[in-house]
Amino acid sequence: MGCLWCVKRTKGSSQLAQDDGEGRAQLSTELLTGRGKSKYSSSSPISQSTSPSHHIGTPLPRKKRKVRFGYSLVKGKSKHHMEDYHVAEFRVVKQKELGLFAIFDGHLGHSVAIYLQHHLFGNIIKHPGFWNEPRKALMEAYAETDKAIISKAKELGRGGSTAVTAIVVDGHKLLIANVGDSRAVLCRAGVASQLSVDHEPSTEQSSIEDMGGFVSSIPGDVPRLDGQLAVSRAFGDKSLKMHVRSDPDIHLEDIDEATEILILASDGLWKVMNNQIAVDTIRKIKDPQEAARCLTSEALALGSKDDISCIVVSFR
Repeated sequence: MGCLWCVKRTKGSSQLAQDDGEGRAQLSTELLTGRGKSKYSSSSPISQSTSPSHHIGTPLPRKKRKVRFGYSLVKGKSKHHMEDYHVAEFRVVKQKELGLFAIFDGHLGHSVAIYLQHHLFGNIIKHPGFWNEPRKALMEAYAETDKAIISKAKELGRGGSTAVTAIVVDGHKLLIANVGDSRAVLCRAGVASQLSVDHEPSTEQSSIEDMGGFVSSIPGDVPRLDGQLAVSRAFGDKSLKMHVRSDPDIHLEDIDEATEILILASDGLWKVMNNQIAVDTIRKIKDPQEAARCLTSEALALGSKDDISCIVVSFR
């Protein structure tokens, strides 16, 4: 599949604006783009493991592996401000390098997405069980963060946000958690594998009804929780909180020699592109920033009208 961004770049006629430095809505074009790489000796296991360890603090035999990332955020065609926010950075904690990556797709405003950008990873990393019980740490940190958001509803407003978070530990462990329909897709030996779960009202209708809610099905519209929300799990949304869950689905993965790239993106991409096509589109692009820009450009060309946010992490 050809990449519209790559074609434009080659011809010297890109229509995508450069970033504004803040990731806030300025133009109906690209708002934020960038790249980064590991500053330390990122690495991967020498041999593939089929059963990822539940502990992330124990070092594994490993050899050096590059870990690099790139990102691209593009405002959609709606009149509201940009509601997608991201995190893409490396931190060193307890002599371990953590690659922290996230997409937050806000709705009814961007305040909750901004709050998550500033606080969610901090709550995860400071959890006392993070290194030995990462699943528990992720679950409880998500709950703690949502509780804080609800308590600040007067300040943050009535909106909410999806979240997909990825933590790369020393280049050899991958922790994925998500609520909502922002997605994480891993490419291993050319094959796309979805590591997150799309939380939609139609697939979690029984859970919603058990909590006293309902799912509307109006012709021409997507199923909506209580006739309003197009996702079944999210941070915030205080007025719907009795029926909206914020507990994440969690996936732990070992990064092995066949692991190539990880894509995190909001539904502005996934509404118009399936997992394998996304992987096939960028697999041969060496620069993860160019890969991310290629995906957002392709989504625009395919008619996506929503905000589009994409992070590409390369393990090659």
